Amino acid sequence: MARPTTSTKQSNTGRSSNEKRLTIPITGMTCASCVATIEKALEGVPGVASASVNLSTEKATITLEGELTENPASLEALTKAVSEAGYGVGGRRTTLSIGGMTCASCVATVEKALRSVPGVLSASVNLATEKATVEMAPGAAGVEDLIRSVQESGYSATPESASEEEGLAEESQRLSKVREAAGLWRKFLAAGLGGALLFIGSFDPFPWVPPLMANSAYLLLLWAVATPIQFWSGSSFYRYGFGALQHGSANMNTLIALGTTAAYVYSAVMVVLEIAGSDALLTRGLERAVYFDTSAIIIALVLLGRYMELRARGRTSEAIRRLIGLRPESARVVRDGEEREVAISQVAVGDVVVVRPGERIPVDGVVLDGYTSVDESMISGESLPVEKTVGSSVIGATINKTGFVKFRATRVGKDTTLSQIVRLVQEAQGSKLPIQRLADLVSAYFVPIVIAVALGAFVFWLFFGPSPALTYALLTSVAILIIACPCAMGLATPTAIMVSTGRGAEAGILIRNGEALEKASKITTVVLDKTGTLTVGRPSVTDVIPLQGKDDELLRLAASVEKGSEHPLGEAIVREAEVRGVGLLEAKGFQAVPGQGVQAQINGAKVLLGNRAFMEAQGHVLDGLVKKAEELSTQGKTAMFVSSGDGMAGIIGVADTIKPGAAEAIARLKGLGLEVIMLTGDNRVTAEAIAQQLGVDEVVAEVLPGDKAAKVKELQEQGKAVAMAGDGINDAPALAQADVSIAMGTGTDVAMESSDVVLMRGDLASLVGVFGLSRRTLRVIRQNLFWAMFYNVALIPVAAGVLYPVFKDGVPGGLEFFFGDVGFLNPVLAALAMAFSSVSVVSNSLRLRRLKLT
Repeated sequence: MARPTTSTKQSNTGRSSNEKRLTIPITGMTCASCVATIEKALEGVPGVASASVNLSTEKATITLEGELTENPASLEALTKAVSEAGYGVGGRRTTLSIGGMTCASCVATVEKALRSVPGVLSASVNLATEKATVEMAPGAAGVEDLIRSVQESGYSATPESASEEEGLAEESQRLSKVREAAGLWRKFLAAGLGGALLFIGSFDPFPWVPPLMANSAYLLLLWAVATPIQFWSGSSFYRYGFGALQHGSANMNTLIALGTTAAYVYSAVMVVLEIAGSDALLTRGLERAVYFDTSAIIIALVLLGRYMELRARGRTSEAIRRLIGLRPESARVVRDGEEREVAISQVAVGDVVVVRPGERIPVDGVVLDGYTSVDESMISGESLPVEKTVGSSVIGATINKTGFVKFRATRVGKDTTLSQIVRLVQEAQGSKLPIQRLADLVSAYFVPIVIAVALGAFVFWLFFGPSPALTYALLTSVAILIIACPCAMGLATPTAIMVSTGRGAEAGILIRNGEALEKASKITTVVLDKTGTLTVGRPSVTDVIPLQGKDDELLRLAASVEKGSEHPLGEAIVREAEVRGVGLLEAKGFQAVPGQGVQAQINGAKVLLGNRAFMEAQGHVLDGLVKKAEELSTQGKTAMFVSSGDGMAGIIGVADTIKPGAAEAIARLKGLGLEVIMLTGDNRVTAEAIAQQLGVDEVVAEVLPGDKAAKVKELQEQGKAVAMAGDGINDAPALAQADVSIAMGTGTDVAMESSDVVLMRGDLASLVGVFGLSRRTLRVIRQNLFWAMFYNVALIPVAAGVLYPVFKDGVPGGLEFFFGDVGFLNPVLAALAMAFSSVSVVSNSLRLRRLKLT
């Protein structure tokens, strides 16, 4: 079962408040009305500021006033409120090994001891295995409390080993709905088989039915078959439906329970009257028929729809289950000079980990020895393997493709990149969009209105309907109650969020909350930082222009001088020499002139490397090199002059190169109708040169980091919805100001708490994917909401008997099964339509899994 989490509530700007949030799993929800019921119950607990319940993730996020330890809204009080509303809190399951038991009496004693611990929801002890399984309200009690209670009762108890991996696997199993689906399937089979038998045995057109119906024993047999279906297969409808009624609200289960109970009780009364021979009563607005089959088939169809829906909803969380499944179970670490294979939970920060070709990297770390390429596609969405050498960072759960490497573990357990990704996706899937809150509000009032409509229709047809009036009135109200269940409306938004955020995570796009997803669909302007977003983020050599000789000779001179320099431009020159395999010369007397250049002695000659002013100050004549330097400058490059002895040797051009695919991504953004603006602190000439290469129309240059936020605000004041993409550090103020903040991550650090979206690959193709994903998701949500609403608006009048005036003189032969003899909708078809609506909404959301994002 899922463990609850507490966190500081954050605004869109990343600033935190004193409010605390608690997340607990909820069981028994089926529709948006359930959401409203639970939120109302939780918000009624003293100390709760607000509560938000997500139907798809089956979790409630509760905002508490002040510190958790001082808050009157204890976990027991919250659990009690949920329970009294007719639902359950998914407990944390703990297994204990019990010693000293010898008989069934011991079992009872241990169970009683465990149940006496505050917060324990249930306890089951097995004498044969000597184990106790305990369900606890999340965070209400610790394992030590359970052990103490067992020991005080005269027995011993030890906890079974548990790890974070087991907890993640347990959450994965909960999301896959395996157990719940199996239970639904068993109840459906019972209801389906029983309903089929009841239909064959009570449908008048079958020739064998009328003679059998005259037999009292046969009627009792039908009643006997219908009863377990009604109260076992349909037990969840009563448990959750009537539980909500006790708190002044109603939900889908309430409607099903009322509808099927009406048909069942009507039939039971008819059996009693038939056996008693009350002919007078049987002729007063009643039809001499039973509807046990109708009730049973409705229950079967609703259970089948719920089963199909559950399976489909399980697929909505498939992405996060795949992420969880990437975690290796063991790692090979070096301890005491020997390689040892240990459980992943035993790997500690600082351990030296060994990974062979084809193995999965167990945790995050930094390479100490070896060279390899790593498949990081499951984390970043990048299909090409990434080369790793000494000093490179590696990410847990990625696959080592070719080489043998040793690395030092830097992040383990919940701190690994994979765990952070899972956490971010879970947070996003548990959030609500503003559009969903409207649907929840509608659903909260919808069910009471439907019940009122059903009662109104019952009264109307009872007095103005055709004979037998009571029968038609009853069947009409049943059809309205069944067909109007708002489950599709409740699933419309959360299922789409779950699929889209999961799909985004697979492509390396991490969306922190549903609100950001909706806002991204409304963005009109995208502001891009230059360094690290549009460019690689570090300078590299672009041009080597010697006056005489070969390129490598000029590069050798420059790199030899810069060998000891820490300046980024100097490092770029040295790095280029290493890549080309150019051997360096010994430099003596290295000297740096701040803001101008460097100089050193090489083979007795004075070698200078610097800007134009530096060379002219040293008396060098630049001649034609000035024009070439100006050309480089217009291309956004920095020209570095090189001299040797008394003459000029040439120019080396250095620039922060544009990321591959950046120009294409800019074109795609503009193709989406977005305005693209480049914001940078660089000089205007360089910025405009890069903008021209990229196809960016508007450039704001020479802007200090603190002024970037002001520029974003200025755009917002012009009525534009602004998304800001940057590195998440220097651009933090601008990111916080933007409507949607996008951090260009590198795959090694996703803890950018102030950003709404994190791009693991850090490329602009992923940025295009953010807007494509958000727009498509909102389109699917609107489709879901439209069809859910349209379905109810269109079919409730049909169920209420609006077609009676059309068909009162007779229903065409092909439509009799649907509308009976005079135009009233068959309640069984109402159940079928209701079940189909939920499945169709979830299936529509699942289409997002096929969305291409990069």
